[in-house]
Amino acid sequence: MIKKLSIFESDFIGVYAKVFNDFAFLPRNIPEETRLSIEETLKVKTAGVIVDNFSLIGTMLVFNSNGIVVSGLSSKDDFSGLDLGGRRLFFLKDRLNAIGNNIITSDRAAVIHPSFTESSEKAIADTLGVEVIKTTIAGVSTVGSVAVLNNKGMLVSPEASEEEIKNLSDIFHLPVKTGTANYGSYYIGASILANSSGILVGNATTSIELGRIDDIFS
Repeated sequence: MIKKLSIFESDFIGVYAKVFNDFAFLPRNIPEETRLSIEETLKVKTAGVIVDNFSLIGTMLVFNSNGIVVSGLSSKDDFSGLDLGGRRLFFLKDRLNAIGNNIITSDRAAVIHPSFTESSEKAIADTLGVEVIKTTIAGVSTVGSVAVLNNKGMLVSPEASEEEIKNLSDIFHLPVKTGTANYGSYYIGASILANSSGILVGNATTSIELGRIDDIFS
C-alpha cells in the first residue's frame, strides 16, 4: 500500500517520524488521525516521544530489530514506560547529534556519516548489531537524508554515482535505484516513510514519482 501524507502540514514526513517493520516513533503531539493513518498503512505499533523538546523525531534517532540509537541530547526519561520490543537503547553523545540524518540501517548493515568518531562507530555497531560502514550517498555525508530502504529495495538521490549505487547494493544486499519525492526533492529520507508493509510519501509527490517509489519498495 502506498499513500500520501502530511505531518503538521509538512510534506517532509521523514523528519517527524522514524519507522521499521513492526514499530514507528512519532512526536507525542501528532494528530490522532495522522497516527492512525501511519499505523494502518505501515502495519506498525506506534509510540509518541519527544527528544530534547523537539518533535523532529525522524532526525533524532534510528533503529532496527536489534537496537535504537538516539541523540545524546535525549535521556531515558523520554523513553520511560515504552515497550521497545526488547531492543537495546543507546544515547549517542557525539557532535553529530542529528542521528536520523547521519545513519541509515537495516537488520543487515548500517551506513553512517564518515565523520563519526571510532568510539561512536563501535557503539552504533554494538547497539544495532550490524556491520557499520562509513561512506557518503550522492556525495552527501548526511546519508539518512538522501536515502530510504526497506527489506525489498533502496531508493537514493539521483545524484548518487554508479559506484555508490553498487556499493550500497553490496552492503545491504538490495536492489538500489535513484528517484525523487515531493515534486523533485533529492532529500527522499525526509520525504518518505517505508517498511515491508507499506509506503507513505509527502503530499507533493507526483504520480511519476509515486510509480518509481512503489516499484522499488513493493
